[in-house]
This record gives sequence, structure tokens and C-alpha cells, in this order.
Amino acid sequence: MRLILVVLALSVLPQSGFAAEVGFPLFEMTPDLEDQGSLQRGAKIYMNYCLGCHSLQYQRYKRTAEDLGVPESLMLEHLVFDPNTKIGDPIKNTISKDNAKAWFGAVPPDLTLYTQLKGGPEYLYTYLLTFYEDSQRPLGANNLVYENVGMPHALLELQGVQKKVCKQIPKLAANGGEMMDPLSQNYITEEVCGLELIERGYSPLELVENSGQLTAEGYEQVVYDLTNFLYYVGDPSRLERERTGVFVLIFLAFFFVPAYLLAREYKKEFH
Repeated sequence: MRLILVVLALSVLPQSGFAAEVGFPLFEMTPDLEDQGSLQRGAKIYMNYCLGCHSLQYQRYKRTAEDLGVPESLMLEHLVFDPNTKIGDPIKNTISKDNAKAWFGAVPPDLTLYTQLKGGPEYLYTYLLTFYEDSQRPLGANNLVYENVGMPHALLELQGVQKKVCKQIPKLAANGGEMMDPLSQNYITEEVCGLELIERGYSPLELVENSGQLTAEGYEQVVYDLTNFLYYVGDPSRLERERTGVFVLIFLAFFFVPAYLLAREYKKEFH
């Protein structure tokens, strides 16, 4: 009951509040639960790259297979790696709490309700796109959304290494325009880093060339699919509920006419 109340309380908070909290503008991400291919790809990425540390203890393999249109035999063969796991079992991992604390400093959280409680799918989508190399961190990685994060970049081999950069960009005048040298007609530049770069429309991160398996567009699609899958996991009945709601509204629209006519006949008895 307490968990339900927490979910309801957080669901009414504006997403911009989370963006302000992390100090980093969240990228736009619109989930599509009708895209079964995206959900299937997201499930594959999750099982291969995330499940080793993060469980989905409130979601079962059977429900996932049914909703994603995956035959149970294929789910067991390709997405269930523990031979002792049954199709009706929750999606859990076998990492011990002691090992997790020793490796990461804390037990990795369960992600079943992550997109519901942590700023929505935009937060996770942005988080997975903004890892960068940081030799000062124990695991060699940091994150623009979650500074000093205690986890490695799990999708590093797909995306490649990103590094934080500063750039020489045109300096802004008092009126908001870009300053230009009146003699040379060249822009007067200044070195800008971090959030100010983003505010000016530049990225503070750059990929090290040929360091990942995917192109930038390919990796963004992977992150979208993974986020889309976790959005589905956070509320598996959402799509079915929304479809039912449409039929209910259609029924009420048709029912309104006879109900109105019946009410008008009843009123005649009082006049």
C-alpha cells in the first residue's frame, strides 16, 4: 500500500522538476507501446546488458513474453540464461548483496518501477546517452545527469567512449547576439564548457572515433528501445487499459442519447 501511495504521489509531479533537480536538461523521449519490435529489442538489450546487476522482480517472464508477442519457448531459449528459471518466475538475477556492495558501493536498484519513480522515461533516456570517460571515478565513468555515479557504462561497447569537451564558440553580446570584430568580420570567441554549452546549442560530449560498435544513430535507437521496454515494464497493463478506456468512452457517447431521451420522458411526469 505504501508503494502504491508513493507512485501516485510522484506521478503528479512535473517532469521539469526532475530536470531541475539533476541540473541537466532532459532529452525528449516519447514511448511507443504499440511498437512491439522496439519492445522486443529493448527486452533483448536488457537481458544481455542490464539483468546481471538490475532485476525486474515485479515482472514475470511469462507476462513479458505474452505482451511482447514472443513464444515462451523462444523466451526460455534466448532470453533466460539460468537453466533453473521457469517461464512463470519473476525476472531476477543472482548477484549477491555483499558482492554488489563491494563492487559498486551499494546494491543496484530493481528497475521494475524505475521510469515511474525517477523522472519518467526522459530521465533514463538522457542518462544512458550521457556517460563519459572519467579517470577519477573508481569505475572509469561518470554521467552528466547523475554526477559521480557508482556504476560503469554498461553499454560502452555499443556506444564507445565519450569525453567531456570545452569549445571555442562566439561570445554573446549584451543584446543576446554573437559578438563580431568590426575590422576582421570574424566572431569573437570564448571557451565554454558544461551546461553553458548545452544552453548555446552545443554538446558537451564527443565520441572518441571508432570506439564503439554502433553509429551515434544506432546507439540512440538502442537506448530508445531499452527505455521503451522499461517504460512498459513499469506499467504492463497501460496499453490494454488505454484501449479499454477508448471503448468505454465510445459506449458512454452512444449511451448518452438514449439516457437523455429517457430522462426527458421522466421529466414529463412532473409537469
